[in-house]
Amino acid sequence: MLTLHHLNDSRSQRILWLLEELGTPYEMKRYQRDAKTRLSPPELEEIHPLGKSPVITDGDLKIAESGAIVDYLIRTYGDGKMMPKAGTPQYETYNEWLHYAEGSAMLPLMLHLYVSRLKEAGSPLHPRIDSEIANHLGFVDGALKGREFFVGQSLTGADIQMSFVGEMADVFNRLGPFSNLRAWLARMHARPAFQRSIEKGGAYRFAK
Repeated sequence: MLTLHHLNDSRSQRILWLLEELGTPYEMKRYQRDAKTRLSPPELEEIHPLGKSPVITDGDLKIAESGAIVDYLIRTYGDGKMMPKAGTPQYETYNEWLHYAEGSAMLPLMLHLYVSRLKEAGSPLHPRIDSEIANHLGFVDGALKGREFFVGQSLTGADIQMSFVGEMADVFNRLGPFSNLRAWLARMHARPAFQRSIEKGGAYRFAK
């Protein structure tokens, strides 16, 4: 049985959304963050040594890392949907977005999150971090100009993977100048499958 190990307010929300888009049967096991520390519970370490989410299990197979999970689920259960045909230029663009989301775009956003906790001690770092955030969000906004989705004419794994980037940027109030990205995120959140994922996964503070 395909199982998603789901942590509230985490990257696993986009995997839950993907499963709802695919319509494939799955089981969800819930894990709750500590209300004070916001850390994941120790039970997740029994699933994966890092104690992080998302993780999926599918029979004897276990996969962590959002991009790898998105790729596996679409190839295995997508029936040819939600990704361009391998070997085409669109596929290479799609694959680039899958890696870009966590490999580049999330880094300055996470630096902002952690450096902000240093308060005054972190202030010398903020100009560079802010510049990098604006640089990446500008790049993403430009890529979405005149487009409904990141790749092609319908939803793909690239949109799923990039959703957390948009959500975190929104949490930090950085979407103001980026109208294309704001509009895209609103469209994604309005999708019925996304709404079902919220209902099943519980309140998700990164969705507005």
